[in-house]
Amino acid sequence: MLYLLDANVLITANSTYYPLDQVPEFWSWVHYQAASNRIKIPREIMDEIKAGRKDADPLLDWISTAEIATALLLDEAVDVALVQHVVSSGYAADLSDDEVEKIGRDPFLIAYALVDPPGRTVVTTETSRPSTQRANRKVPDVCQALGVQSCNTFALNKALSFRTGWRTTG
Repeated sequence: MLYLLDANVLITANSTYYPLDQVPEFWSWVHYQAASNRIKIPREIMDEIKAGRKDADPLLDWISTAEIATALLLDEAVDVALVQHVVSSGYAADLSDDEVEKIGRDPFLIAYALVDPPGRTVVTTETSRPSTQRANRKVPDVCQALGVQSCNTFALNKALSFRTGWRTTG
């Protein structure tokens, strides 16, 4: 299984429950999983993370190191037809320019998962809200509508057996 990370996964982990300077084991584990081709971030999502740079941002410093960036980056070109399918079928066929801007790069993330739905899972911190419509739809709901698997950070951690002593347990 290949897990494709939404930008919010790393941003939220660093800002809340796994700060880089307090839980370095998590970040080593992410790097290891990325180098092992189990976790990847599409280029569009990586660009979204980097665009949010603030002064003295340890996450951006970490993700910008050559070794980490190379391991994490999903080295594929997006299928534009799949992105269009995600937008029209997952959100709405008649979105305004403002609505398209609001959904951001999420359709790219989901389009990469659509390349191999049984073999790829989108990881996001967004929670399902099935009643939302159009540009307000959440990633898990769009994934479900399009037959793409999705999970949150903690389900990813469980699936790939993250623990603070992961290096010693194999």
